[in-house]
Amino acid sequence: MHAYFVTGTDTDAGKTVITTGLMAAARRRGLTVAGGKPVASGCERAPQGWRNADALAIQAQCHPALPYEAVNPFAFEPAIAPHIAAHEAGVALDIPRLAAPMRTLLERGADLTLIEGAGGWRVPLNERESIPELAVALQIPVVLVVGVRLGAINHARLTLEAIRRDGVRVAGWVANTLEPDTPRLEENLEALTHWLGGQGGVPCLGVVPWLASPDAETAADFLDLEPLLNDPA
Repeated sequence: MHAYFVTGTDTDAGKTVITTGLMAAARRRGLTVAGGKPVASGCERAPQGWRNADALAIQAQCHPALPYEAVNPFAFEPAIAPHIAAHEAGVALDIPRLAAPMRTLLERGADLTLIEGAGGWRVPLNERESIPELAVALQIPVVLVVGVRLGAINHARLTLEAIRRDGVRVAGWVANTLEPDTPRLEENLEALTHWLGGQGGVPCLGVVPWLASPDAETAADFLDLEPLLNDPA
């Protein structure tokens, strides 16, 4: 059993594309796969309740299938910071309430379980707690998604430093290209590889090019599961 917490260098870094891409890559190997998104804001009303597009994409990759509530226990309508959305909805978010359903997900014992955070690493969940405390509570290492665009090197290095400062291990990173014409793309990828993989010692799980219509199966073509499946954790 391998389990990881997926975070990104920023909102819209491509966490869901990479999360579902890794899940699709695992399914191609015939592995069982589970995924979770403990809190999601930016949802639409469905007959069954609020539904988030990212959480639905993760649910679609789960094998065996999981009910929506097992994947995304907290869903809020406005596409705003989750702690603000929860406050407006009259819901108290805290680490125990978020961690409990994710522990249940982990206890299913899938070959690969991925739990996707919200926004970047320092996103608050309430006035005292933030995303890092959730990863720490779940006791699983991190996969870092680097949204490759101007400023990515700085954001990636700062995020890596913050994760390690919080006592969490980074098991791998992915470069996710966000723009069709990124200036000096190769040079930026070389710098990221140097600072994260070279001096940082974190294996790269893949470089996903800019995709006009990103989806799990296409992303999976550019991702390497081996470092995660061989991870001693």
